[in-house]
Amino acid sequence: MKQWLRQELPAVLRTDPGLQQFIRDLMARDFADKETTDARFERIFSELKASNERFERAFSELKASNERLERAFNELKASNEEYRKADKAERQRERAEDKAEIAQEFKRVDKSLTHLDHRIMAMGARWGIQAESTFREALRGILAESFGVKVENVTEYDTVGQVFGHPDQIELDIIIYNGLLLICEIKSSVSQGDIHLFERKARFYEERHGRKAQRLIVISPMVDERAKSLAKKLNVEIYTYADEVTK
Repeated sequence: MKQWLRQELPAVLRTDPGLQQFIRDLMARDFADKETTDARFERIFSELKASNERFERAFSELKASNERLERAFNELKASNEEYRKADKAERQRERAEDKAEIAQEFKRVDKSLTHLDHRIMAMGARWGIQAESTFREALRGILAESFGVKVENVTEYDTVGQVFGHPDQIELDIIIYNGLLLICEIKSSVSQGDIHLFERKARFYEERHGRKAQRLIVISPMVDERAKSLAKKLNVEIYTYADEVTK
């Protein structure tokens, strides 16, 4: 029967419209016809098309949002760069002003010490001061009265022997001038050994008090040439004759 149906049914269906309708009605219970199938596919296609359009709109909105975020980020980055440049310029200006103020302060100190040279020489010539202690006290008086400089004699004990190689008492003259710290040695004469000793005493004071001196100064009317050479290497300023003062 199955074999016969396979062989004869196609020819019978072509010539028997009633049988064709019977087969269509029989198959309609389980399978949709062409029109229904086409309509179903058309509906599915329309839904897919609408879904794709919604996706494209959402993607376009996301792209636009991302572009807005990118523009905002670039504006923020540019603004931050401008702020950094302005802040850097302000810090440079402040540093320049500080340097200029310190340089001006040093010039005033130099000018005062230049005048001091003349007073030292005049004092020695008129009074013939020889004693070290007398010379120091007289010079402190000139500094305080004529130049408004506070001179303090500091005496401290070096317990570890940093200066002399063994524990001993250390004496230094400290000048406070408009907030600047100047460590000073006031002597009637200065040798090379005196410069070495003064530099060690100054470093001892700085380490002990945790404060860096802006200048190390030796004031004396008589300075050995070798002492001058050593003082230059150790950044120690020497004030003696007026024409030898570095501007």
